[in-house]
Amino acid sequence: MIDPLTEVISLLRPAEVHAKAISGAGAWGVRYAAYGQPSFCVVTDGACRLAVEGAAPLRLEAGDFVFLPETPAFVLSGFEPVEPQPIDPLQAAARTEALHHGPRDVEPDVRLLGGYFVFDSPDTALLVTFLPKLVHVRNTPRLSMLVRLVREETQQSLPGRDLILQRLVEVLLIEALRAAPGEDAPAGLLRGLADPRLAASIREMHRDPARAWTVELLAKAAALSRSAYFQRFTSAMGLPPMEYLLAWRMALAKDLLSRQRIAMEQVAERVGYASASTFSTAFTRHVGRAPRVFARELRRARS
Repeated sequence: MIDPLTEVISLLRPAEVHAKAISGAGAWGVRYAAYGQPSFCVVTDGACRLAVEGAAPLRLEAGDFVFLPETPAFVLSGFEPVEPQPIDPLQAAARTEALHHGPRDVEPDVRLLGGYFVFDSPDTALLVTFLPKLVHVRNTPRLSMLVRLVREETQQSLPGRDLILQRLVEVLLIEALRAAPGEDAPAGLLRGLADPRLAASIREMHRDPARAWTVELLAKAAALSRSAYFQRFTSAMGLPPMEYLLAWRMALAKDLLSRQRIAMEQVAERVGYASASTFSTAFTRHVGRAPRVFARELRRARS
């Protein structure tokens, strides 16, 4: 069975994971400016408070996992009142040593593993819009096992430590997105997939993106009337069905153009266009650059 969530994560292609140990003790608090890149946090021991801009504050406890696809400004702190210390996320990301906040002679109240992903995708900005702005998963059995492995790995200095941590955090990301409560999620892919009727049509789009889909055909796949399907899809996904299909086709096209020297006719055929010219027109309108220019710029940047 086609899994749209797996396909989105596969297109994001996590190329690197940068992580460091973080601890806090006593009265402490840090305020991070908006970063704009995908970041994560795993609580391995203790508890702390996370206040992400635009969201209700969270109490984070051991076993919790947080993923921020487009990291906005946030405050991370203990539970005592304190004026948060401002931190530049770019400077913090460049540091490789562990971070400790609060008095150094006090036993930490919380230990975390925090960091960020580098995605090797030409369309990261679009793909992360399919995901919630904040994913918080608490102490599910599988996540607890992964967090325990992360904690054990960070406490040792064995050969291959960085590679193992990278793989573990990648699996944590996938597991967290699978475990996140889709029904209560904001509009986006997780909420759409939580609706069995909509999920059937989304899987069909991903299974055969080149098909000449119409709202009527997608509604039939969802066993809904055209009007009911359109309203339900738009409410759950945050955009109409044909706009989602176009965005997914363009994401696939960008991926093909970035990874392969492939004839434009083949790209057009794989994403549902009858000719290279009609595909080029649609791509240029959507992306702002012709597909050949887009591919040339990517190759130049990577070389």
